[in-house]
Amino acid sequence: MGELEGPSTAPENTYSIRPNYQHKFRSSTVKEIIHAILKTELSNKLYVPEEVPQMTKSLSENIKNKLKDMGYDRYKLVVQVVIGEQRGEGVKMAARCFWDADTDNYAQDVFMNDSLFCVAAAFGCFFY
Repeated sequence: MGELEGPSTAPENTYSIRPNYQHKFRSSTVKEIIHAILKTELSNKLYVPEEVPQMTKSLSENIKNKLKDMGYDRYKLVVQVVIGEQRGEGVKMAARCFWDADTDNYAQDVFMNDSLFCVAAAFGCFFY
């Protein structure tokens, strides 16, 4: 005769369509993270056109990794970083999204020094 099997240890599907309150993508918290990373990474940087592609990739990866560490497990994260030379000219940026206003959100921050400006935006879309 065979041995009796214990209860299944396989994880069960939760089918949750809303994030837990503590894991909701909060614009204010994400903005603080973006601000801290931009300030740390760009405070003493000069605008060098040849270095900008690598700087944008590095900044966007750092922001994305920090957001993953914050516990946004079921969120799809999109991070966009734009760096330009500071010439005293104005720049306008806009974004439009089709999403669930109850679960999805975004945050952005702007950093400027005498040589460059940087706009970073992070979008969090809850994955159902």
